[in-house]
Amino acid sequence: MTAIDLNSDLGESYGAWEMGEDETMLGLVSSANVACGFHAGDPAGILRTLKSAAARGVAIGAHVSYPDRGGFGRRNMDVASEDLVADVIYQIGALKSLAEVAGTRVTYVKPHGALYNTIASDPRQGRDVVEAILAVDRSLVLMCLANAPLVRLAEAAGLETVSEAFADRAYTPEGTLVSRREPGAVIHDPAVVAARMARLASDGEIEAVDGSIIRLRAQSICVHGDSPGAVSIARAVRERLTADGITISPFAPARGDMS
Repeated sequence: MTAIDLNSDLGESYGAWEMGEDETMLGLVSSANVACGFHAGDPAGILRTLKSAAARGVAIGAHVSYPDRGGFGRRNMDVASEDLVADVIYQIGALKSLAEVAGTRVTYVKPHGALYNTIASDPRQGRDVVEAILAVDRSLVLMCLANAPLVRLAEAAGLETVSEAFADRAYTPEGTLVSRREPGAVIHDPAVVAARMARLASDGEIEAVDGSIIRLRAQSICVHGDSPGAVSIARAVRERLTADGITISPFAPARGDMS
């Protein structure tokens, strides 16, 4: 691998409540998954993040979620298909308009939290999200958990996908993320995280919590913007990959014809 995308969840502050360090992270990542207001983010803050991303040439993804501000989008929901399709369309549409004003555009969609984990293997909700994206803009790319059934489902429907791995999250032997309710689910040591991602980029491997080795084919690496020490982790990953001769670049262009 000679190049890989580095992404982070941004735009999640709400009013006086500040989440993450968007300005600093935007100097480290190549793609930003920007909140759309359903799990976090207010319009003014989202627009500020989009303008900063545009100034740095960082690609924009719609970080769509269940309507769950109280739970930060991390509570499972059995949303009816009609509602889920409309919710995703609504969120993408709002972010596309804000992005246009900011001088950039939305090039991909990355579901957030519980929605992301659910659709990785739930075909009904997965189809709903895919349907919504195709209805809005067929050129959008869906970011998926590497090796998840959702990848095949989306591509069979004609939607382009990009697979990602998580720098700061532990994996089960089955290749899913360890629940945040479990100890050790989030990895905080920047050196450990950087070494894991270097191995992923060079060998396509990552170590699971039981010591077994998982094969992952990922084109993007995520560092959670709300994790403690997120900036240090992102910087360590970027520096290690760059030292190994791997370029950090977006998988989709940050700008383009917005007509």
